[in-house]
Amino acid sequence: MISNNFKFTKDQQKGVFLLLFIIIVLQILYFFCDFSLVSKKNPEKQQWLALESQMDSMENNLKNRIREMYPFNPNFISDYKGYQLGMSVAEIDRLHAFRKENKYVNSAKEFQMVTGVSDSLLNRIAPYFKFPDWVKHKKEFKPIAFSNNKFDHYSKKEKLIVKDINQATQEDLIKIYGIGEAISTRILKLKESLGGFVSMEQMNDVWGLSPEVVGRLNSGFKVGSLSNIKKIDINNASIKELAQFPYFKYNLAREIVIYRSMNGDIKNAGDLRKIKGFPVDKESIIGLYLNF
Repeated sequence: MISNNFKFTKDQQKGVFLLLFIIIVLQILYFFCDFSLVSKKNPEKQQWLALESQMDSMENNLKNRIREMYPFNPNFISDYKGYQLGMSVAEIDRLHAFRKENKYVNSAKEFQMVTGVSDSLLNRIAPYFKFPDWVKHKKEFKPIAFSNNKFDHYSKKEKLIVKDINQATQEDLIKIYGIGEAISTRILKLKESLGGFVSMEQMNDVWGLSPEVVGRLNSGFKVGSLSNIKKIDINNASIKELAQFPYFKYNLAREIVIYRSMNGDIKNAGDLRKIKGFPVDKESIIGLYLNF
């Protein structure tokens, strides 16, 4: 009775054998083949990951490396320079507002008082501060009020003697409070390149001189004789000769020669105002160095 229940037709028998065959084949494939997922490498992704790793490495090197710094005057820190030093926007703005009042910081302590930088930042950047020579030797230039309180750079016992700026030596210039070796050298070099000064207003052309120091110079010096000044023949000088004049750069010298060739001789300093790039604010001074 039971055996009758397990009898299969030929089609059923074929189906059973086919099923067993399929199972055996699958087992063999499973045993001999690796069906683990193979990750397809994306070349662009791999390249980006390598670049990102390189950038991270460079950033770490920059953090670990001590930035090489050079001496600088903290009074002239720009926005970018302040950012490089690690100053905040507010600290940079305080310094710029202080400088707009024509004031200067003369020590690391004053710099911190004005900007409000932290002690740690100050300790890191202060060793690179470089102040003018007269600040370093401030004790040597003690300002003593004159009888009318205007000439604080002269001693009360010393009589005020006004000297010719064109005859002044470096020692004479250094006696002025606010002028050291470097600035006095700049004044003498400018005088040499010009052949002599024609106006005390030219002190404003010396880099590093504050208005206060220029005022002291005007009190102690004046322009004497102009007979030794060698004048430039503006209508015959070449571009090279004109470009050697401190108030003329190469481009302006070329424009002067072009103007001469198109308009004829330059008759006076007023004609120079018609030339492109001419510094009209220095017309009266430049005119004294020219022959028309």
